[in-house]
Amino acid sequence: MDANIMDQTKPAIPTLGRYAQLDRVQWPHDMRNLSVEQLKQLAEELRSETIDTVSTTGGHLGASLGVVELTVALHAVFDTPADRVIWDVGHQTYPHKILTGRRERIRTLRQPGGLSGFTRRSESEYDPFGAAHSSTSISAGLGMAVAHHLRAEEDPSYRERNVIAVIGDGSISAGMAYEAMNNASHCGPGAERLIVVLNDNEMSIAPPVGAMSSYLSRLMSSRKFLSLRELAAKMAKRLPGRLERTAKKADEYARGIMTGGTLFEELGFYYVGPVDGHDMNQLVHILRNLRDAEDVGPVLLHVITEKGHGYSPAESAGDKYHAVSKFNVVTGEQKKGPSGPPSYTSVFAKELVRQAATDDKIVTITAAMPSGTGLDKFARAYPDRFFDVGIAEQHAVTFAAGMATEGLRPFCAIYSTFLQRAYDQVMHDVVLQKLPVRFAIDRAGLVGADGATHAGAFDIAYLGCLPGITLMAPSDELELLNMTATSIAFDEGPLGLRYPRGAGLGLDLPAAGQIIEIGRGRIVREMARQSGPEQGGIAILSLGPRLADALKAADMLAAQGLAPTVADARFAKPLDTALIEQLARNHAVLITIEEGSVGGFASFVMTHLAKTGLLDRVRFRPMTLPDRFIDHNSQEAQYHEAGLDAVAITNTALDALGVGISMTQPLLKTANGPKS
Repeated sequence: MDANIMDQTKPAIPTLGRYAQLDRVQWPHDMRNLSVEQLKQLAEELRSETIDTVSTTGGHLGASLGVVELTVALHAVFDTPADRVIWDVGHQTYPHKILTGRRERIRTLRQPGGLSGFTRRSESEYDPFGAAHSSTSISAGLGMAVAHHLRAEEDPSYRERNVIAVIGDGSISAGMAYEAMNNASHCGPGAERLIVVLNDNEMSIAPPVGAMSSYLSRLMSSRKFLSLRELAAKMAKRLPGRLERTAKKADEYARGIMTGGTLFEELGFYYVGPVDGHDMNQLVHILRNLRDAEDVGPVLLHVITEKGHGYSPAESAGDKYHAVSKFNVVTGEQKKGPSGPPSYTSVFAKELVRQAATDDKIVTITAAMPSGTGLDKFARAYPDRFFDVGIAEQHAVTFAAGMATEGLRPFCAIYSTFLQRAYDQVMHDVVLQKLPVRFAIDRAGLVGADGATHAGAFDIAYLGCLPGITLMAPSDELELLNMTATSIAFDEGPLGLRYPRGAGLGLDLPAAGQIIEIGRGRIVREMARQSGPEQGGIAILSLGPRLADALKAADMLAAQGLAPTVADARFAKPLDTALIEQLARNHAVLITIEEGSVGGFASFVMTHLAKTGLLDRVRFRPMTLPDRFIDHNSQEAQYHEAGLDAVAITNTALDALGVGISMTQPLLKTANGPKS
């Protein structure tokens, strides 16, 4: 292809020509000969470019602004991508993407077909490890460092790489991070090239103040200081064992008193810090010293940063602009969409707060997601009964189990995708002991711009296979209101309540939820006449919010003279076996539809039909998420791609009947709301 044609196909950079230093940097190697002053200018321009980008795309802004200087310093000092830089979670990687050959596409961030909002191995060689869940970076980095060492032992010409894991003070609260650090001290020589950068943006440890603090941090990482420590260590080894241990402890505790590094030293890390993460002079000098150091073991560099740094609207906002919609760069005002129905999350939270007023046994637990799960409202109303355990889903589940043993009614509110991290605790600590822990499983189904990493695709399958669990899914916000009330009253064992991201259908909601019968579904729309399978007929059995599309499909089928029966399963477990058998006996085709993977609700229904012999007499068609990951897009587009919208339901029904009609778009009016 002609080079001029290729250039025309590249996305335009609207800020090209505005930033003198940034325009010269397409790849990290373009930064390697820049002075510290030039790197400072580059950081200022990179911050402006990041703000401009997110103002047009939305996304995670605050965390990215907090690591601009750190990002520049890491790529300027280390030989990336040969040296590996791993960003924990990935919320903070927008500046990293701009500096690593993706500036031309940065305004496709989180857009259909565009860049991921997180790191992704398939996107760039500068993303050595994909992440969107937290606390994985140290484990992955340690694995890479050990792998490099083993390869170097086999091939003397191979240069061992530096591996840098950047992890936030929130992410390091997870047990996995400490497991990795504990293991690092026992991994031998391979761990020596591991540098963990603790990005402390909550000021949980006092920030450095004044020139002396800066000097100490730089001194402790300098070649001279490291040589002194090595000399002292060699001298100590010549002492009797007891004195050697005493000398080592004296060194560690003396440094601990100065720096607060004792905990990390005990885990086997050489601690450096705290360092001002916005001071390019400090960062560059310290990173160079650590890069060139030898035989000091794994290192933890503690940097203090400010979320939203350098953009006053973010600095003054309570959430530091953690996640934003499109906004005005000058004023910081975010563009709000048209007002609509309340979100599923808010409906759940409102009913929980209402019920807690008269039930002091209700307690709530979340893993660092109070606002995301709606429990911030509960926390304001009942702070003594709200517990945020940090990024520690495993602990959250067993903590809730302990509460349940003492007669409390715990609600453990965790996104579906994050509850996967606590699966053993759900099975062993809750379900096996039949404890009445209520799992509020937010973000069930596909979630839009956060893509596959945050999709709640698997909870029906991984929870539904556990004996004795109750698992329900509301089809709309009214059903969620009633199911929240039902879950509060249900003390017989573990219960999962899964509901989607986003707004409801706009139904009128009563002041209080009503208790529904456990394991009982409902017929929402019935065929005009049902006289046995020999007369044909379609039944659609929906679990969860796909009911709205099932009703649209029913309208489309009715236009062809094939009006189906539509039912709302409500429960994946226990199954309403009477309803399933009724549908199978009285229809030629039975379609199930769910916002979950293969191995979930449809599998439970099919197993029951097979055991009763009804699978032999009905054409059963399961509709689930496909056996692949769905990339970021709008939720509507994702469900279309997954084949779970009204058109797909209609075509599945027509194909099962052998009718030679194919729908390509919805017909007629939108279905009315479900009838009780």
